Amino acid sequence: MNSSTEQLGWKPQRPRLRVVGLVATWMVSAIALLLAADLLSGVTIEGFWGAVAVAATISVLNAFVPPLIAAVRLPATLITGFVVMIVLNALMIEWASSITEHAITVSGFGAALMTALVTAAFSIGLASILGIDDDDEYTFRIVRRIARRHRSPERTDTPGLVFLEIDGLALPILRRAMQDGSAPCLAGWLSRGSHALFEWETDLSSQTGASQAGILLGSNADIPAFRWVEKERGAIMTCSNPRDCAEIERRHINGGGLLRDGGASRGNLLSGEADAQILTISRIAAEIRANPGYRTFLSNAYNVSRSLVLFVWEIWLELLASGLQRRRDIRPRGERGGRYPLIRAAMCVLVRDLIVQSVITDMLTGRPVLYATFSAYDEVAHHSGLARADTMEALRKLDHQFARIDRARAYTPRPYEIVVLSDHGQTQGTTFLQRNGYTLAELVDRHLERNDRDGVLGLQAGDEGAHIVAHAINEATGRAAKRDDKPGQQPVPDDGAVVLGSGNLGLIYLMQEKRRMTLEEIQMRHPRLIDALRNHPHIGWLLLRSEKDGPLVLGRTGTRQLASGRVEGEDPLAAFSPTASSHLLRTDGFEHVADIIVGSFYDPDLEEGCAFEELISFHGGLGGHQTRPFVLHPVTLPAPQEPIAGAEQLHKHLTGWRSHLQDQDTTLGQRPASPTPHGVRG
Repeated sequence: MNSSTEQLGWKPQRPRLRVVGLVATWMVSAIALLLAADLLSGVTIEGFWGAVAVAATISVLNAFVPPLIAAVRLPATLITGFVVMIVLNALMIEWASSITEHAITVSGFGAALMTALVTAAFSIGLASILGIDDDDEYTFRIVRRIARRHRSPERTDTPGLVFLEIDGLALPILRRAMQDGSAPCLAGWLSRGSHALFEWETDLSSQTGASQAGILLGSNADIPAFRWVEKERGAIMTCSNPRDCAEIERRHINGGGLLRDGGASRGNLLSGEADAQILTISRIAAEIRANPGYRTFLSNAYNVSRSLVLFVWEIWLELLASGLQRRRDIRPRGERGGRYPLIRAAMCVLVRDLIVQSVITDMLTGRPVLYATFSAYDEVAHHSGLARADTMEALRKLDHQFARIDRARAYTPRPYEIVVLSDHGQTQGTTFLQRNGYTLAELVDRHLERNDRDGVLGLQAGDEGAHIVAHAINEATGRAAKRDDKPGQQPVPDDGAVVLGSGNLGLIYLMQEKRRMTLEEIQMRHPRLIDALRNHPHIGWLLLRSEKDGPLVLGRTGTRQLASGRVEGEDPLAAFSPTASSHLLRTDGFEHVADIIVGSFYDPDLEEGCAFEELISFHGGLGGHQTRPFVLHPVTLPAPQEPIAGAEQLHKHLTGWRSHLQDQDTTLGQRPASPTPHGVRG
């Protein structure tokens, strides 16, 4: 270490093995081995001390063998590595049989494999009951050793920024979670005074695509919803399609990305101009081989068996919660069958753990800024409800992982500030289809004049979790998108209509013209359509453009002129926030805004609306908690002086924080010191 390094104020700790924690872990593993041997045929253990000897031997093997294998460039890294590590878990059981002079006896590989998995299940349960947490110091040692092979960290006093996004969590729900014990880590930050909260307001399109474009790139112009039609090309753009996300990023990138100059993107739709990424949809199409960042997850064989056990457990929890909802006739209630239990398990276990491991690795290598999105809460809330028991449990598990990330700060080569935020919230209510027995697309189809050749194409935004899991598999296996794929490749009819659902926001494109049609043109071609929509009991407002009055919002008993603010009759936006009209006016100016934008009704007393897709908790438009995301930030970073309305404004504030921390030529002594990581043991 040179003299200049010795003068640095930031002195990271070295993760070290703690004897008490190590012994406790061995004892739990030993008991789990005994329970597994009692349950399974084909395996015997010579008493408790024999089990302790086996547990200690496996622990030593796990410290050396998996990291070596994880460092190998395997084809289809995650999938192949996952299988290899499962096999390795079984082999270590067999090796322990030889090393410990037959303290454990197994009848074959199959018995060894089952022993490894059942032992992992018992270990997880016992550790939870006894309050023995994961041995983070051991994990940090392994991750730091592997991370240094790929990127040598340089110690610095300049703080780094960690942005942890909880997809879909509204500020009121976060406060409730803090009160009922579902977010103890975040609540602790507030109670100790290290962090503060503020609320911000989403744009009209309160969904991840628009929010992350604004937050990460500084612009979300012309993103009217999760899906939209570009009439002049005859194609649909989708915020979950890799090629479309890459095109969205190309259109909005301007050199001012939040993650530029060495940052990392983890689990996001867009990269924010990051240098490194995992599960970043806009970059997946460019991946030729599996992302090397998965190797750190595979560096501990216990990660694999633990994740597999928790994956199965999460499926069981979903089946149990779904059955309970049906028996108690809890409403609103969504469809929770089919592949959803698998998607939920993947989002709540596998994807979450991969991202957590990536974040910790980024911190231990000293990256200046990183932004990670965790979608487990959003996924469960869509199907279970805003604040149901299993939804809050998904949030509690995320909070637990944030505590692990916080503890990692003690060992990083630079101090880090952690910011937790959300991109939007969610609003709850029985869906449009459940209330009426027909979809918005079917309602439009009934009221179109049959002078067109084609009917109505109706599409819903769909399950974001399913898209993320599919892209994760592609990235993990190194399967890139086809090179001849183009953005917006999904075709649309030349005539008829396209109706898109994005939460409680509906977009109606009438395809007879390659431009946006005016109110007067629509009334002339389809005289029954506007009245059918505006008089529907579950539709709250329509946004159209009039040749005479400009942008108009129509309600059942009133009209609002957005340019002048003039209202005739009852204001159709009265049930929404005071800034709703400005959000609608901005969206009306987008090049690819729909001919008709439809917003569902909103009942402020019941705090409910209805989605035009089959999700009982939804986001995408106006009304309720969906427009009320939050930012939980260190008090060393200045809070905004004015309310933040829109993701682009939030981008300016977050980049201002980064500039405040990293662009000033100051010493650690002149800058407020980064607080001691909460939960770090002295």
